[in-house]
Amino acid sequence: MDIHLRELRYFVAAAEDLHVTRAAERLFVSQPALSKQLRALERQIGCMLFDRVPGGLALTRQGAALLPVARDLLARWDEGLDLVRQAAPTGTLVVGLQTAVGRGIQAEALRRFRERMPGWTVSLRVVGWEDPSAGLADGTSDVAFLWLPAPEGIATFVLSTERRFVTLPEAHPLAGREEIAFADLRDEPFVALPAAAGPMREFWLGRPDAVVGAEASSADEVFEAVLAGLGLVLLAEGNAQLYKRPGLVSRPVGGLSPARLAIGWRAGDHRPAVTAFLEALAAVVGPHGPHGPHGPEDPHGADG
Repeated sequence: MDIHLRELRYFVAAAEDLHVTRAAERLFVSQPALSKQLRALERQIGCMLFDRVPGGLALTRQGAALLPVARDLLARWDEGLDLVRQAAPTGTLVVGLQTAVGRGIQAEALRRFRERMPGWTVSLRVVGWEDPSAGLADGTSDVAFLWLPAPEGIATFVLSTERRFVTLPEAHPLAGREEIAFADLRDEPFVALPAAAGPMREFWLGRPDAVVGAEASSADEVFEAVLAGLGLVLLAEGNAQLYKRPGLVSRPVGGLSPARLAIGWRAGDHRPAVTAFLEALAAVVGPHGPHGPHGPEDPHGADG
């Protein structure tokens, strides 16, 4: 009988929460998937580990006996994995950036990554918006913070889901409103990403027939264009706070789907440093992240 570590982790989470939905959220899996794995484990062991009771779960005598054993096995495995990682060659993880990250995410994730991969260094690389993959497509980045939609072949894990705002000169007729309906911006020119940005360019224009007053490849270029009166720009709520500029104001836009900030990596890339960085981010963001429920159920799955 071969019991996998994943099944033991699922069992321990369910035994600690005694609630399938909460345990599933903690594990980044769906509730049906967790229930299926628990039933499979019970079949393999040959006894019931949980009683299904109103409001959740209760451990059986067999489940209570297994819990300390499972915890000990998982702890010993984690200790062994740390020793393996410490013995691994050192290197540099290149993190591509399309935008300032902020949101209490990046610094803590880097700290946790260094704990997981002692001896490794991190290189932060700003990539222009003409590359919607933020360096993943040509291999110049190992992982990247980017805005969805992402190009094909890139797996993603959503870190933050935010309202879209519009930035406009403070003298603009609409600047005094607390919120601006997107329909009221239909005749306004916008600052667009380069054509090479593909679907991401259209997303940040809000519609395919938007009037383009200028193009920009970086945040500085965007805000200079807005200040010059060449157009308005849509941006995520978090970036409206990060990119404040004298003479400009940002207002929430009604009638638009939210923006999603994600970490991306090449689909199928399971190198230890990449996996360690994704695990560090998942530990920081948690199942609900800083802005409410979002993202795929599995931080190692593809959503691009």
